[in-house]
Amino acid sequence: MFKLFLRLIIVFVLCYFIYVIVYPFTVDVASLKKKNPELTAMMKYRMKQWQEEGKQIKIKKQWVSLHGISPYLVKAVLIGEDDKFYRHSGFDIEAIKKAIERDIKERKLKYGGSTITQQLAKNLYLSPSKNPVRKIQEAIITWRLEKNLSKKRILELYLNIAEWGEGVFGAEAASRYHFGKSASELTPTEAARMAAALPNPIKYSPSGNSKFVEKRASVIYFIMQKRGIIKEEFTESEKDETEPALQEKGEEKVGITKDTQESVQSPSK
Repeated sequence: MFKLFLRLIIVFVLCYFIYVIVYPFTVDVASLKKKNPELTAMMKYRMKQWQEEGKQIKIKKQWVSLHGISPYLVKAVLIGEDDKFYRHSGFDIEAIKKAIERDIKERKLKYGGSTITQQLAKNLYLSPSKNPVRKIQEAIITWRLEKNLSKKRILELYLNIAEWGEGVFGAEAASRYHFGKSASELTPTEAARMAAALPNPIKYSPSGNSKFVEKRASVIYFIMQKRGIIKEEFTESEKDETEPALQEKGEEKVGITKDTQESVQSPSK
C-alpha cells in the first residue's frame, strides 16, 4: 500500500514538473506579432476575484497603437519600470540580483526586479502569484517573447494591457478614466503620474492625492526634464524641488539605474 502511495506521489510530481516546463512553450507567442490579445490572464484573474467579492465591475480597455500614445507616457513608463529595456534581452540581471538580496534580507518574496517583458509575460499568461513555479514559467515565456517580437511590439502590448486601476486596463482607457482625455494628449505631468502608479495600480491612482504617487512622479518628471524629453528649461525652483525627491526615493524605488543620465532610446527602434 505504501509503495503504491509513493508511486502515485512520484507520478503526480512528474506530471506537475512537466506542466511547469511544458505550459510556457504551448502559449501562442508568435501570433502576438499581428494579433492583439482580448482578455489576458490578469483580466480573467480580476474577473474571478470580483465575482467572489460580489463586485459588479466591467473591464475598461481600448486598444491603440504605440504611435497613439503620448511619447511622454512611453518615456515615463520606461524610466519608472524598465530603464534598460532597449539594452537587455528580457532580463535585468543587476535588478534581479538586488531584488533577491532584498528578499533574503526581509525573508519574503516581495521584490521581483521584473522587466517590462517579464511583466508582459505574467499579465498575458500567468497569475500574479510570486511563487517560484510561476517565476520559472515567466522566465521561459519572457525568453520566447523576446525571441519572437520586436521591442516596439513588446512595449505596445505592455502599454495596452497594463493595469491602471480597478477594471482599467491599457493606456487609452486609463487616460480617459483618470484624466478625461486620449492617451495621445497626456501632458508630461500626467504621464509621470501614470507611470508612478504602476507598481501598485489598485492601491495608487494616477489622478489621486497619494504622497507615494506625487513623490515618485516628481522623480520621473525630473529625469524626463534632465534628459531633454520635456522641452522646458530648468528653473532653480524646479531643480530645488525635484533634487531632494530624487535623493530620497533612490534608484531602486523608482525602478531606474545608474544609467539615468543617458537618453532612453526611441520606442520606434
